[in-house]
Amino acid sequence: QLQLVESGGGSVQTGGSLRLACSPAGDGDCMAWFREAPRLEREWVATIETDDYVRYIDAVKGRFTISKDNNKHTLYLQMDRLKVEDTAMYYCASDPGCVLARVVDRTHRMGYSDWGQGTQVTVTS
Repeated sequence: QLQLVESGGGSVQTGGSLRLACSPAGDGDCMAWFREAPRLEREWVATIETDDYVRYIDAVKGRFTISKDNNKHTLYLQMDRLKVEDTAMYYCASDPGCVLARVVDRTHRMGYSDWGQGTQVTVTS
């Protein structure tokens, strides 16, 4: 398993923005962002597939943007208009070669074999 590395977390006020980054991100990989708030289960936030098809959880649609720069081998999550309820540890995840994607739903954590250690995002009112 490959260890991914996230960066870009921090503390911002409501309405602010942050951009998370995760590497390495392979050209042929299906990748995602998950988040885990205190006392809650880790939840899927967004996915991006090899054809740049993206999906988002309803709570972040219109505010978050997932993207991948294949030249820099980096996955991003641009987070705008942040809310207090976005506060969580954010994790990037990878399914190298999109192998698990054939049998596991993209929104389920079992669909990814490689994970990062997480980066904390805190939004204050």
